[in-house]
Amino acid sequence: MTEYNKVFLDTTPLIYFLDNDVNFGNKAKSIFEEILLNGKSIISSVITCEEYLVYPYRTNNQEKIDVFYEFTSTCGIKLVPISTEIAETAALIRARYKDFKAMDSLQLAVAIKSNCDLFLTNDKQLRQFKDIKCITVEEWALTC
Repeated sequence: MTEYNKVFLDTTPLIYFLDNDVNFGNKAKSIFEEILLNGKSIISSVITCEEYLVYPYRTNNQEKIDVFYEFTSTCGIKLVPISTEIAETAALIRARYKDFKAMDSLQLAVAIKSNCDLFLTNDKQLRQFKDIKCITVEEWALTC
């Protein structure tokens, strides 16, 4: 079992939960419940905000926009802004991991600078990152 106190929430697990994904919606819900019931913290970034809100804005779905902000507020999820220090850390990550995308590197940099213990994603490629334990929604029950 992996010990953790602070989990970084990547965008995909949030989408699974808020959009009630047929494959991973319930799993994401149980993960969030476990984290919060155990008094652990969830951190994310403004990148998650940007990535999640594209579709609700495109479809003019104010209800989804409101649900996003209600969920992050109710669960105490801090949406960390991107600072110069975070951008520089992301650049170092991309220099070391050439196949990582800019947004993923920024998310990882926020997790590092926020002292997160775990990075919850569903991007299996990010598991190769060594500075923080990255796990997928599928792997959660196996490692936590």
